[in-house]
Amino acid sequence: MDNLYRDFILEHYRNPHNKGFLDPHDLHFDDSNPTCGDEMSMTLRLDAGGETITDVGFDGRGCAISQASASILTDGLRGQSLDQVRAMNPKDLLDELGVPIGPARLKCALLSYKVLQGAVRGGEFEWPAEAESMTG
Repeated sequence: MDNLYRDFILEHYRNPHNKGFLDPHDLHFDDSNPTCGDEMSMTLRLDAGGETITDVGFDGRGCAISQASASILTDGLRGQSLDQVRAMNPKDLLDELGVPIGPARLKCALLSYKVLQGAVRGGEFEWPAEAESMTG
């Protein structure tokens, strides 16, 4: 079963969904993982009321895990309210990746989550204390 999930990750890495910078956009944030050099930015368009995501794009460079994670995460964002996004559990994204993520790769896998939270919260997002216990 692990090979299926690895193929799933590689497919998202090679053919990422929602890759690109939206212009115009309503929300934007970028960040990096200094440990490994992964970089990512995310742009979001909102509905007229400013509360629901209508389009999303991400850009950046990095390892297969960080890029696939962004592709997978952004696939589910259209139609989500900002409150729903703020309430997201990062463990759900790790579960969607489908492979065990060790402590050294956790920040790679969750960089897209961190960038998304920075965009919807309007600034730097601090990792929750329990994040280190999320590894598989």
